[in-house]
Amino acid sequence: MSHITIVYPKWPKIPEQTEFHLPPHGPVCMAAEIPPEFEVRFIDENVDYLDLDLKTDVVLLSMMLSCQVPRGLEVAAAYRRKGIKVIAGGISTMLHAEEVGLGVDSIYLGEVENGRLAGVLADWRQGALKPKYDYFHDFPPIESVGPARREILNRPRYTYRGVPMVDLVHASRGCRFNCFPCATAYLGGRQFRPRPIGQVIDEIAAIDNNRLFLVDNSLAQDRDWIMELFEAMIPLKKKFVCHPILDEEEVVAKAAEAGCWYVYQAVFDTSDVIRNRVKRLKDNGIGVEAAVLLGTDNQSVDYIKKMVDFLLEIDMDMAEFSILTPFPHAPVSAQFEKAGRILHKDWRRYTTAEVTFQPKHMTPDELQEMYHYAWENFYKDVSQSQRMGRLFRKVVKREMDDGTYKSPPRLTSTRRDWELEQGAI
Repeated sequence: MSHITIVYPKWPKIPEQTEFHLPPHGPVCMAAEIPPEFEVRFIDENVDYLDLDLKTDVVLLSMMLSCQVPRGLEVAAAYRRKGIKVIAGGISTMLHAEEVGLGVDSIYLGEVENGRLAGVLADWRQGALKPKYDYFHDFPPIESVGPARREILNRPRYTYRGVPMVDLVHASRGCRFNCFPCATAYLGGRQFRPRPIGQVIDEIAAIDNNRLFLVDNSLAQDRDWIMELFEAMIPLKKKFVCHPILDEEEVVAKAAEAGCWYVYQAVFDTSDVIRNRVKRLKDNGIGVEAAVLLGTDNQSVDYIKKMVDFLLEIDMDMAEFSILTPFPHAPVSAQFEKAGRILHKDWRRYTTAEVTFQPKHMTPDELQEMYHYAWENFYKDVSQSQRMGRLFRKVVKREMDDGTYKSPPRLTSTRRDWELEQGAI
């Protein structure tokens, strides 16, 4: 039996955020497409120790973020020095295909279902591995997307203060929107591709976790489909977090009935549109975490200060502030490149916590200062942990009301064990 090691490289964490680790979604989707004759080991460097001496025959490098790429290439180089082939895939491989291709034996561009990854592994076994497998925008039938292979995860390590983190699941792919800071349309296409409702419900029902994160790009793309999905989710009594939901009273109410816990809501201005959208969610018992992008061309120092005041005024539950970052292939990146506004391409620093471009109405230092100002002032009176505690109390109450609450498991020493292992790296 051949041994496959899937490696998900570590990356620099954002210091302003409370550190926790969600189980990654890309690797478990990829693992679901590995034929059963392979033995699979998964290493998430953010929670696991990578022992390069453990036996493996081939490495699959799964990368989601630009800031993972430098570490990913270090890992690839270490395995290749041992004569082990490395195949790279994932979102950031697609965004940085040329650069990643120079540091691995093969790159895979696109989605892996419908036997495509199995074909790559067959080529490797036959000594005929190609330097590139290009399925970019050649999407497999959406019906071929099956349940993710979550059993490869080292589950006890995805906890926060002993509480298991949410499990990630997707009900659709593609995004018909083309937001200027986002590379999603480039990666997944602009056609909305919903999975069959029955397949989604079967996968969700089989997940041994009452709390989920629906990682769909947007739940505002097809009203009839999303209403059907929420209706089908009601009997499962799961509680879920998601990206924006279609802003209609009936849809939001159905989301709440289906178990929506809280929503990541993009807040791009201080208008009544945002005020009313947040109010509608909260009136239906859904928490709201603002996703706020700092540094857009309409913003100044005073604008950002007013934005923070606005978030506090409308009683936002949580807020996550990110600096606009010109990731490859996002619409904004070509615009900034043409104007000479990109300061550098040190991918380790493309974390959304550092300024990497020249803002229009501020200096880079002023924008960096306002980023810290936003985090500090939003959480000045009520800390992140207190605000998250409020959201957890709400979800626990709902679970107790419907009989789905489970006491968290006892805190194990796995995190301490992992920290001790880090000293051996």
